[in-house]
Amino acid sequence: MLKVGVLVSVVVTVLLTVVLTNGVTTVVGNNSNALGNIGLVNMSCNASIGPWDAGGADKGKNDASNLKEEQRGTVAKIISIGQERKLPPLAWQIAIQAGMTESGLRPLDYGDRDSLGIFQMRPSMGWGTPAQVTDPVYAINKFYDVLLAVPEWEARRPGESAQAVERSAFPDRYHNWEAMAAFLIGELGQVADPAGCGQSNGAFLPTSVAAAKAIAFTREQLGEPYLWGGNGPDAWDCSGILVKAFATADIQIPRVANDQYMKGGAFLPVREAQPGDLIFWATNPSDPVTVHHVAMYLGGDEYIHAPQTGDVVKISKINWDYFELMPLAVRPGV
Repeated sequence: MLKVGVLVSVVVTVLLTVVLTNGVTTVVGNNSNALGNIGLVNMSCNASIGPWDAGGADKGKNDASNLKEEQRGTVAKIISIGQERKLPPLAWQIAIQAGMTESGLRPLDYGDRDSLGIFQMRPSMGWGTPAQVTDPVYAINKFYDVLLAVPEWEARRPGESAQAVERSAFPDRYHNWEAMAAFLIGELGQVADPAGCGQSNGAFLPTSVAAAKAIAFTREQLGEPYLWGGNGPDAWDCSGILVKAFATADIQIPRVANDQYMKGGAFLPVREAQPGDLIFWATNPSDPVTVHHVAMYLGGDEYIHAPQTGDVVKISKINWDYFELMPLAVRPGV
């Protein structure tokens, strides 16, 4: 889900340059850090990636350290062309993951059947001539052209969008390079937060007018038993109680926890959560599909939730360092 809001309007001209120093390519251009310095607040947030400092940085750094100069040069081209086309960092990440998966980020002159180039495009399938698809500039632009035609590509996990372009028989393999691609966006593209979900965004979100009513309803259910799939009125599961809570304030949110995370409202860093915001836990916090529990934050390090079979609706203390805590909170009604 992409939430975009510009709070301060400015006109900015940024020169895009590529600097080669000691074999390391740095792409300098329009990025969230530069914009922040001049007063433009980027409120974009893609929860499929989440704040990059939430985890995965070590794997990304290690994977990137194995790249050769040719491969890093391809990454630099992907980023610089994306910047020239004014595409968001998410698009660069998708292209990096696809290129690494298909060719190891190399303009190969061979492949399966007639597949060629960085993205293993097939001339017989209308991607271009052999000379074109093995030309990195053509191939990168062609990849972006097809990506932009994918419905809701910005709302998907990057590997899913890569698969939508490539149509591979092995769709899950693009996820393997998610950490590395995000690291390279930070290192070469100078975008520390490719998802736009970093610190301080939450301070600019409007307060949820539904929060007070939702909290009041949920507190009224304290002591009611947990029931898997429970929608009340006398038994609840973790997501069902929140659907009814926000319904009292005329706010509709999805029924299940991972959908509430992806589609339930506006995102903000979890440590900036305010009373009434939703907080989540997952077996793999880097993958929203694995979200398995949701609660309502009450403030003061406390949250209210329907925990599990054999338990009741209750108030608990949050452990901000627990490894399953998702990096983003969700503010319904915003």
